[in-house]
Parts: sequence; C-alpha cells; structure tokens
Amino acid sequence: MMDRRHLLATMSALGVAASLPASSAHAHDLEEISLWPGPPPGHSTVKGPEVIGDSGAGKGAVSNISNPRMRVYRPLKPNGIAVLLCGGGGYFRIQLQKESTPVALWLQSRGYTAFELIYRLPADGSEAIAPFADAQRAMKIVRSRAKDFGLQPDRIGILGFSAGGHLAGFTALQPDRSLNSGKDAYEGVSARPDFAALLFPVVTMRAPFTTTRTRREIVGRDPDEKAQAAWSLETYAAKNAPPMILFSAADDPITPPGHNIALFQALTGAGAKPEMHIFSQGGHGWGLGTPDQTLSQWPTLFEEWLRTQISITN
Repeated sequence: MMDRRHLLATMSALGVAASLPASSAHAHDLEEISLWPGPPPGHSTVKGPEVIGDSGAGKGAVSNISNPRMRVYRPLKPNGIAVLLCGGGGYFRIQLQKESTPVALWLQSRGYTAFELIYRLPADGSEAIAPFADAQRAMKIVRSRAKDFGLQPDRIGILGFSAGGHLAGFTALQPDRSLNSGKDAYEGVSARPDFAALLFPVVTMRAPFTTTRTRREIVGRDPDEKAQAAWSLETYAAKNAPPMILFSAADDPITPPGHNIALFQALTGAGAKPEMHIFSQGGHGWGLGTPDQTLSQWPTLFEEWLRTQISITN
C-alpha cells in the first residue's frame, strides 16, 4: 500500500506532478491485488526478492517477479472506465518508472481507474506463457470486480508499451485462449478488452523484425515458422477485434513503425477499423514523452479516440 505522501513523492520523481490536478494528491491510497490465490500456475525457477533497477535504461524497472499482481490507481471521481497497463522491457524486466507508472497517474488524474500489471517474466525463469496468463487473469479480475471499483464491465481496456504492447495486443486478440487450468469464479468471466492501445509495440516475430529481446524470450533464437506465426499479433487480426489505436515513432530503432503497420494492415484487411499515428521523432520507450516532443500529444489523441468508441463523462 502506498500512502499519499509517498504517492506525491513518486509523482514528483517521475516529473508528472505539475501536470496533474491538485485533487490527485487526495486520491485513494494505492493498493495491490495478487492475481492468483496461491502459487501462480505453471513451472517457475524464480528465487529471491524482486529487483528494482537503479541506473541506466533499467532504472525503476522491476524483475525477478514471483508474485504477479496489479497496483490500483483509483481516481476521486471514477468515470467508469478502467485501463490495464503493461509496461515494456523485453520480457526480462518491466519498465514501471519510465512507462506504466506515469501513464497510470495521468489516467488517474483524468478519472480513469488504472491497474498497473506486474507480470511474470520468462527471463526470470517463468514459462514463456506466464505473462499472457497473468494479463488474461488480470482482465478477468478487473471485470469480475467492476462494481467494487465503480466501473462499467463493458468499459475495461488495455494499454501496453513495447513488449507490454505485445502482451496487451495478444490479450486483446486472443482473449479466449486457454492459458491455465484455474476454475474459480474469475475464470468464468471474459478476458476480452473493450479497447486496446499499443505504444511502440513488438507486433511480429517474423523477418525482418527478428532482433527484439521480446522475440528471443518468447520463441527463442531460432524459432520455426509455426512458432513465429503463433506469437505474431497480425496472425490473429479479425473483424471483431477490439477497437485499437496504435502509436509509433519513425526513428524507433527497436520497434520501428513496421510493427504497427503490419498489424494495421492485417486488421484493416480483416474488416476492422484501427487507428494509427506515426510521429517523426521520439525513439523507443517514451512513456508520456516530454513537452518539447510532438509525440507528447499521444495521451490527448488516445482520449479523443476513446471518446469515439465509448462515452466518457468527466
């Protein structure tokens, strides 16, 4: 549980406090919800405490995760809409400080209830399927407990960055995939997001995009064509896919716009109507962006797009 003083300190450290309304300082204390009632399903060799990066690209990122869970950001006046956030990190760490946490705080300030997912990682020793089981489970818990959070059960979406974008996209496009053998009350609820936003996501495992850490962690260094297709998002494009909005930067060296373009073309080819934005600059891992970057407009674009999909009252 994070108290209000620590919440304000976190906001200040992330450089987002000045952009949030004063009411955010009095929002409900943060809480955490474990995804599984006991040990998570599947084989794992994870041992020891979680690790938080303290320098470089991994500063503020978490790894060595054995207790998958969600951090809840409740707004003072919920608008009935929830967003499950999946930070990136190549499935070997989760970028909280740079990606999911500042966006969770921004969403909270706008009346959305944000759930920051801390999912298991293959690089830690969890099975490759573990993060997908965790994301699916998180969606089911949020929908099952919608009334507890002041949510409408048909207004629960997902947003992901980089590898977290792959995770969010897979959850959106394969919500009915059987990923665990659980039989509790949550498992009878749909995991399908009502909307999805993917920021600089890993979409495909196919050539020419074969150098991502995400690909190596999920399918290995030399996967066959079947494995590449099975874990590429464009494989599952369908007319009935949840509404999707896609964001990329043209100068992204890790997940160039070709990833999102492949998904956009597959979705439109199937009869869906996604939206896509490509910014000229920004690189990779930009989170909220900075005021001098055009891409810092993406939260506004996301919210305006969401208004065309569902009614927002705030």
